[in-house]
Amino acid sequence: MLVGFENVSFGYGGERVLGGATFALHEGERVGFVGENGAGKTTVLRLLLGELLPDEGKVFRKSGARIGYLEQSGGFSSSSTVYGAMKEVFAEDESLLAALREAQSALQHASEAGLAALSSRIESLQKRIAARDSYHFEVRIKTVLGGMGFSEVLDQKVDTMSGGERTKLKLCRLLLEAPDLLVLDEPTNHLDLKTLFWLEEYLASYKGAVLVVSHDRYFLDKTTERTLELERGRLLLYKGNYSRYKVLKEERYKEELRAYEKQQEEIAKLKDYVDRNLVRATTAKSALSRVNKLERMEVLEKPLPPKTPPRFRFSYERLPYERVLTTGTFDLAADGKRLLTGAQLTVMRGEKIALVGDNGTGKSTLLKYLVSNAPGVVFGRYVQYAYYDQENADLDPESRALDALWERRVSLSQTDARKLLAQAGLFAEDIEKKVKELSGGMRAKLGLAALETADANFLILDEPTNHLDLPAREALEDALEAYDGTLLFVSHDRRFIERLAHKIVAIEGGALVVYEGGYAAYLAKKNSPPVPPSAEKPKSESYRSRQERAKETQRRTRVREIEARIAAIEEEEAALGVRLAEVAADYAQVKSVSMRLEELRKESDALYAEYETLI
Repeated sequence: MLVGFENVSFGYGGERVLGGATFALHEGERVGFVGENGAGKTTVLRLLLGELLPDEGKVFRKSGARIGYLEQSGGFSSSSTVYGAMKEVFAEDESLLAALREAQSALQHASEAGLAALSSRIESLQKRIAARDSYHFEVRIKTVLGGMGFSEVLDQKVDTMSGGERTKLKLCRLLLEAPDLLVLDEPTNHLDLKTLFWLEEYLASYKGAVLVVSHDRYFLDKTTERTLELERGRLLLYKGNYSRYKVLKEERYKEELRAYEKQQEEIAKLKDYVDRNLVRATTAKSALSRVNKLERMEVLEKPLPPKTPPRFRFSYERLPYERVLTTGTFDLAADGKRLLTGAQLTVMRGEKIALVGDNGTGKSTLLKYLVSNAPGVVFGRYVQYAYYDQENADLDPESRALDALWERRVSLSQTDARKLLAQAGLFAEDIEKKVKELSGGMRAKLGLAALETADANFLILDEPTNHLDLPAREALEDALEAYDGTLLFVSHDRRFIERLAHKIVAIEGGALVVYEGGYAAYLAKKNSPPVPPSAEKPKSESYRSRQERAKETQRRTRVREIEARIAAIEEEEAALGVRLAEVAADYAQVKSVSMRLEELRKESDALYAEYETLI
C-alpha cells in the first residue's frame, strides 16, 4: 500500500468533510477521484499528503515513497530557462556521466598500479548509469516538453510565462521526476486537444501509481481503472473507470435500497408477530425469540438517493431564416499576432458546430469577433443570438446573484427567478451572495441560468463547461442535445464535443478548416494518412508533396537506426565495463578496452546530437 485512510474523520468549523473514511491505494494503481464541486476533494488530497492532520483515524503513507503533487493552480517558478529547469531533475545523472567520462579518460593515462581502482570505479558507475537510464535523460526531457507543447520555447525564462504555462511546466517536471505516486488535481486544465492525447498516452506507460482529480470524462476513462468517489462525507471505491463507475454507482444504490426495504419488511413482520403473540401464554416464548432477534439485528440505514443534478432548458419562440450567420473574407489578429488570414464562416439553421484548435490559435477571439458587430459579419433575419463568455465577465460582480439574473429578464417573478437558479444548482444562500463572492462553479451556473432567459435561437458558447463539475456538465449536455436551435461552441471537453457537434471547424495554420460529420469523423480524418494529390493539382505541387513524404520516411528510418545503434553501444559499453574488471591486472588489455570505450563514447555523443535534430 502506498497511501491510505483508516476511519479518518475531518471537518472545518463543525462542518464535516469526511466521516470515518477508509480506503487504500496500491503501487501502480490508476485511480480517478470524483465528487461535486465543494465536496472536499482537495481536502482529502491534503490529508493524504500530510498537509492536514485528521480529527480522528489514521493516514498511512509508505515509508520512503515519493509523492508528486500537481495543484490546480500550482504554477512552477524558476529563474532558469524551460529546458534548464527540467534539466535540474537530472543533476545526479549529469554528475554520473561526467564522472564516467573523467574515469574513462584517466584510464588511458593511468599507471599499472591505478588500473584496478579505475576499472572498478568505471564498472560501478556504468551499473548506476544503466539502473537510472542516465544516457537518455535529455531525450526524456525533450519528449515531455515536446508533448506538452514547449518545443519552440526551450530557451524562454520560466518566470516570464503565463500562469497556465507554468502549471503545465510543473506537470512536466513531475512527469520527469517520476514519483511513486502522482497526485494530479485537474491536470487537463490549460491543455489543448493535441496535448491531452499525448498526456493520456504518456500516463498509460507510466510505472508509478496515479491519483487524478478531473472533470474530463475522456481523460478519466482513458487513464484510470478504479474510481474513488467523495459524497456526503463518505469515500467509496469502485472498480472500473468513470463510465463503469456511473453504472456501478446506480447498481449499488438499487442494491442497498432493496436490502433496506427487505429488512424493513422483515422488521415489520417480526414486530407484528410480537405485538399479537407476546401476551398469549402459548406463543409468548416464540414472541420473545423474535424480540431477541430484533435486538440483535444490525439495522441498515436507508440509502440516500443520488443528489439531483442541475437542470437547464434552452428554448426560443421565433424560427430564424435558414442562413443564420455569414461573414465576408476576414483576417483576425490579437496582441500583434496574426491568427487568421482570408477566413470565411457560414452557419446554417440547426447546425451544431464545435470550434477547435490548439491553445493560442484564436478560438475565443473568433467568437468575440463574431458578436462584436464587426464589418462583414451578418446575422440572418429573425436570428436572436446569445453569447456565453467563459469568464462570465458580463455579470456585474457587485450585484446579488438574484439581481444579476433579473437584469437579464425583468419580467420574471421573484418565485420564477429563484426557481430557475435553484434548478441550475444554486443554493438559497448562494442566491443572496454577490457575484464576486460565488465560486467559479456557482458563477458558471448563474451564467447558464441567465442564458436560459435569453430565448435565443442561436447560442454562441465559449467554454461553457469550465468550472462545472461532472453532474452539471452532463446536465448541460442533456439540455443542449435537446435544444433544436443553432449552436456554435468552443470546448476542451471531448465528451461534450462528441455528443453535441455535427460539424467541426478547426483553426489550422491560420485558416478555418471545415470537417463534416461529428467528432469521431474529425479524428479519423486527422489521423488518416495523407491523401495523394489529385491529378488536377500542378505537377510542381504534387512533386513537392512526394518529396516531403519521402523525407519524412527517411527521417523516421534514420531515427530507428540511431535508436538501435545507441542501444547496441550501451550493451557493448556494459560488457566492456565487466571486461575491465576481469583484466585489471593486464595493462595492455586495459589500454585496449579503454580506447574502445572512448571510441564508443564519441560515437554515442555524435548520434545523440543527430537524434536531437530529428525528433
